[in-house]
Amino acid sequence: SNVAVWIALWGSLPMLWLLLSLFAGAVVAPALYRGAREFTGCLLALLPVGVVAWSWQYWGQIAHGANLRETYQWAPTLGVNATFHLDGLSLVFLLLICGVGALILIYASQYLAKDRKLGLFYAYLLLFMGSMLGLVLADNVFALFMFWELTSISSFLLIGWNHLSTEARDAARTSLIVTGGGGMLLLAGLVLLMLISGSSNFSEMSGDSVRGSSLYLLTLLLVLGGAFTKSAQFPFHFWLPGAMAAPTPVSAYLHSATMVKAGIYLLARLHPTLGATDAWFTIVTLFGCATMVLGAVVAVTETDLKRILAYSTVSVLGTLTMLLGVGTQEALWAAMTYLVAHSLYKGALFMVAGTLDHETGTRDILQLRGIAKHMPLTAAAAVLAAASSAGVPPLLGFLSKELFYEAAWHAPAVGVGVLIAAFLASTLMVVVAIMVAYRPFFSGSSMAPRIPHEAPWGMALGPTTLAAASLVFGLKPDLISQIIEAMTTAVVGEPVTLHLKLWHGLTPVLGLSALTLVVGVAIYVVLRRQQAFLAGWRQRCAYWSFQNCYDRSYEGLMSFAEGLTAIVQNGYLRNYVLIVVVFLLALLVQPLLAGRELFFHGLSEIHLPEVMLGAIILVAASASTMIDSRLAVAAILGVIGIAVMMLYVIFGALDLAVTQIMVETLTVIVLVLVLYHLPKFVFHSSRWIYLRDGLVSLVFGGMIALLVIKAFAVQADPELREFYAANSYLEAHGRNVVNAILVDFRATDTMGEVTVLTVAAVGVFALLRFQADRRDKSGAMVSLVLRATTPVLMLLLLVVSIYALLRGHHESGGGFIGGLLAAAAFSLHAFAHDVPSTRRLLRVSPHTLMGGGLAVIVIAGAIGLALGGSFLKGWWMFAYLPGLGSVHLGTPLLFDLGVYAVVMGMVLTIVLTAAEE
Repeated sequence: SNVAVWIALWGSLPMLWLLLSLFAGAVVAPALYRGAREFTGCLLALLPVGVVAWSWQYWGQIAHGANLRETYQWAPTLGVNATFHLDGLSLVFLLLICGVGALILIYASQYLAKDRKLGLFYAYLLLFMGSMLGLVLADNVFALFMFWELTSISSFLLIGWNHLSTEARDAARTSLIVTGGGGMLLLAGLVLLMLISGSSNFSEMSGDSVRGSSLYLLTLLLVLGGAFTKSAQFPFHFWLPGAMAAPTPVSAYLHSATMVKAGIYLLARLHPTLGATDAWFTIVTLFGCATMVLGAVVAVTETDLKRILAYSTVSVLGTLTMLLGVGTQEALWAAMTYLVAHSLYKGALFMVAGTLDHETGTRDILQLRGIAKHMPLTAAAAVLAAASSAGVPPLLGFLSKELFYEAAWHAPAVGVGVLIAAFLASTLMVVVAIMVAYRPFFSGSSMAPRIPHEAPWGMALGPTTLAAASLVFGLKPDLISQIIEAMTTAVVGEPVTLHLKLWHGLTPVLGLSALTLVVGVAIYVVLRRQQAFLAGWRQRCAYWSFQNCYDRSYEGLMSFAEGLTAIVQNGYLRNYVLIVVVFLLALLVQPLLAGRELFFHGLSEIHLPEVMLGAIILVAASASTMIDSRLAVAAILGVIGIAVMMLYVIFGALDLAVTQIMVETLTVIVLVLVLYHLPKFVFHSSRWIYLRDGLVSLVFGGMIALLVIKAFAVQADPELREFYAANSYLEAHGRNVVNAILVDFRATDTMGEVTVLTVAAVGVFALLRFQADRRDKSGAMVSLVLRATTPVLMLLLLVVSIYALLRGHHESGGGFIGGLLAAAAFSLHAFAHDVPSTRRLLRVSPHTLMGGGLAVIVIAGAIGLALGGSFLKGWWMFAYLPGLGSVHLGTPLLFDLGVYAVVMGMVLTIVLTAAEE
């Protein structure tokens, strides 16, 4: 009954919340691991199992052609919504992502049981799982690309898990560069596709209008660039074998069942829109065939189990791409069946390879012999999975191989060439199957470093389950026939009726399948004693490999970067500023001088106080260039800031005035702390350098003045101003228009800005901490007067900060000002006492404040989304509080509270760390 309730609960959730559940699992995984330890993998596996249970209710509907669709407002004013779509194609990928993912989580709990960072590994794995699930469910161009890039980032973290290994770091970097570069091509292609079709949703794009556009070929090439890099197609195939430096659970999940299939998924999803043209057929089929043959040829020359499986995966990815390029109903049906079969048997084989490495200490097939007597269950799983990969009946791989040959037999235009390439690759895949299943388990006696024993249940569950599924679906193809039919229907773009059968009678294709097995066995017999020779031959050819070409290109790029850095980043701050200023001048000079808006109107409106403040600013700025005391310069800069603050007061910008004075105060504090460590100021520059810098400064200052004048001459859109003035209180329930814009109308911009502040604070923290010689951290500054007055001043500042936070939506104030005031209070305590006592008084670390503030902002946005609106949409409630009367409480106040925490944490991170160091 508990299981039924659990399934019913999951079944009632929308797709978006399923995605969020996986990301939430990634957040809590490290903490859960600290509490549950060995049970964490099983507990986290309940999340993807729950997603599979959720999808169970829709299998019958989708098998009969129904689709599930959900839409959420994202940027409604731009007509962009977050749309999720579940059809046959995305359903099968969902089952693979979550089904195999659950087994991998359990497998990893045993495989990495001794890794003290296993909780973080779970987090990365769930982050990838959620990203991949979001990718296949997204019906929107923007959502798909966002999840596409998230898969690249999370896979980078997983591949480089063993960051102490140079091989792992290089492999992670290579995968990120290749797939990230392809992602940029894909972004351009998707933007063109959206502009041509007039829609940002894939389900609403018209294939006829896209294929008839003059931009079709460019769009196709850009999209294929993204898909080919992700799915390791020639000539981008080299990153996948290199990624075998990752732990085996990563290889078994990312590089067999999920990530490398993302490009295949994209080609299948866009087939109704971009397919069925000569360009599609030629390019996709040609590159698919080249990848298919190349991967199979290189696979038989390897001796490392994971690299053998990696190159065979490259070959299968080429096969799938080739079938999508052929594009007939038979080819698409074969591609979808082959995709499912490959995910099952290759996931099992990767886990078997990891188990052998875990138990014996090696993955080299030259050392692994006769292991079956020690590991009978693992051997049985390996044999079943390898037999499926070779196309041995009655396994699912046999059905997919028959459909593959059938599609190649009837391929249009180049059918003979495709059939020859298919036969060559398939025979070599038989050789690979024997190499990974027969040779390690049954051939001779073991020379492994350790005597193995059967794997723990967690490591045996995955391969045996997937291998058994290959056998069950092969014997009972009706179990998945309808789902694959629905999958093919989604790819074709129109209803198709296809049926999987184990026996089709005595046909030429059956004879070709039998011949493949016979020839494959014969090739293995010939090559089995030549494995060392083949490995040496591969090493001799490595110089001309694409991996080596990439490595040399990367090294050349790094050498160029080092040379450029030696010129530009030469250690002199004034040169850095000079380069930035000159570059900005080059960008601004033409547009500023091109228009006729540069006229000095409104001079009669300038009053004496403004002139006096302007004069103070000019005198102070000039004085700062003539004084050789850095402390005096810091004080003069404070004078300039106060004068600017007074200008804000004159013009009624009280929010800006308060923010300015707080920023100036805290800036002076930080400058004093930093200047304390700098050497004494001396004059080293020659006269011509002073003349050069003075000339550049005058030109730049004049250009900024012209920019301000031109901005003053440009008339702002009165409709926008009137909209905010009229709707600030009606829709955002705030009388302070500026604050209403920041926390409601343009809250997404503010969220991005506080995120940048957080990243900058972490960067400053890292730079300040990067010291070999740690100083005394007591930081005591004895001042009895300061210590005596600090409690009162600190309490006053904190009360005012909370007051500014709460009143900001109606009067001058807000979370930014409140956070600055609170940070000033604790900074004052640090100077009056010491940093350790201030940290104890604060109780939470500044980093926690920043992270918690960002979390509060996201929660505020999620509430708006959950209540039927868009992300960060403001929602309000009215309550009566004793002593305060009727008050408005809403998500914008929660958002402002998050800003308060982020700003406070950012300032204290810098001030306290600088004071310590």
